[in-house]
Amino acid sequence: MAVERMVDGREDPLREGADAPSYAYSVFAIVFALMVVDYIDRQIVVSMFPYLKVEWGLSDGQLGALVSIVSISVALATVPLSLLADRWSRVRSMFWMAIVWSCATVACAFAQDYAQLLAARSIVGLGEAAYGAVGAALLSSLFPARTRSTVLGAFLAAALVGSVVGTVLGGIISERWGWRAGFGVAGIPGLILAVLFLAIVRDYRTVALPSMPRAGGRASMSAGAIVALLLRRRTAIVTCIGAGLQLVMVSATYAWMPSYLNRVYGFAPDRAGFATGVVILMGGVGAVLCSVVADRMTMRFARARLYVAAIASVTTAAVMYIAFARVPPSDAQLALILAGATMMTGTVGPVAAVVIEVVHPALRATAASILALTQNLFGLAAGPLLTGFLSDAYGLPVALSVVPSFCVLAAATFVAAARTYERDLLNVKLCVGPEAMSTATRP
Repeated sequence: MAVERMVDGREDPLREGADAPSYAYSVFAIVFALMVVDYIDRQIVVSMFPYLKVEWGLSDGQLGALVSIVSISVALATVPLSLLADRWSRVRSMFWMAIVWSCATVACAFAQDYAQLLAARSIVGLGEAAYGAVGAALLSSLFPARTRSTVLGAFLAAALVGSVVGTVLGGIISERWGWRAGFGVAGIPGLILAVLFLAIVRDYRTVALPSMPRAGGRASMSAGAIVALLLRRRTAIVTCIGAGLQLVMVSATYAWMPSYLNRVYGFAPDRAGFATGVVILMGGVGAVLCSVVADRMTMRFARARLYVAAIASVTTAAVMYIAFARVPPSDAQLALILAGATMMTGTVGPVAAVVIEVVHPALRATAASILALTQNLFGLAAGPLLTGFLSDAYGLPVALSVVPSFCVLAAATFVAAARTYERDLLNVKLCVGPEAMSTATRP
């Protein structure tokens, strides 16, 4: 039975008439599962690097591009596709995204040369472009703000689960049946889950934007007006930049750890993939733990989410620099890498919650898409590619010791965003109005 959501006697415009919690958690489960598949398809290629390098004589820069091209496609398409989803249908958009990226993954198995594989990987990114942003917006409409960092942190941790499975699966399948089989196996589950998603999930209704007068007295709803409204929220823009900088470290580690273990420790590709899976899994643990801490601290300290993200970034920089630059290959180095991996994803839940909270509820998916754009263009695309070029020039260990410097820049950016957070949050509350206060605007 539908239940009405109230906050201090006021209706939440996005959750009015929402279903019982069991429905919310059912939606979370299938959206989470698709996010896992999304990142299996994105990450599976990294364990294939040794085989592709030998078969086609590729450089580390070319190998890194196979990861980065997905993120570049995501960055280019995420905002327009999210704008479409906000104005059209979140559910139907997410369905077609899953169909496109799954079919493109299967197509990778039939690539006859590097150019064809790179092109197919770019289509994978096009399909995945707005899934995380629109999924975050959909989940935000189903859960109250007091648990938002936790819910979004858990949802975004699906990316880490998928990265684990993709890295391990890619190594195992490639070792036994060849790298082409890996792409074929990875592409099928997304097609099945997409159909299930469309059958189960219902869209939330679109909330009207505040009127923006123009000549003639009519309200403006143009793309330019929407962008202008988003740019008013300095906190969101600065937080997005910091999130992208932090993910340079994350993406570099996840893309190149199998090769690092293969070259430096002599691990076979399947063993290196499994070990990298453990590293990524620790990132998932860290993402959830930091999100829970941020939610609890926010009840007493409004800026806590951004300060938790800053602390996680600084800690990552220190631990990862020591691991790659100061400690030789050993059990101690591996332990430091695991510790750094746990902290480096601690920003994902808090920053997603901050970005969604400081924009108008009608633009949640669009705001999340801007976050996805900066994360993909500045972080997920730059990390593997930059590390690959540095590796070609100076070796992989040196390349991985340089990347933690981006975490220091991320921490400074989060601290800067905290200065305007409360002001922007108040502006959103005033914009929504006292008669339709959404839980989305509450810290």
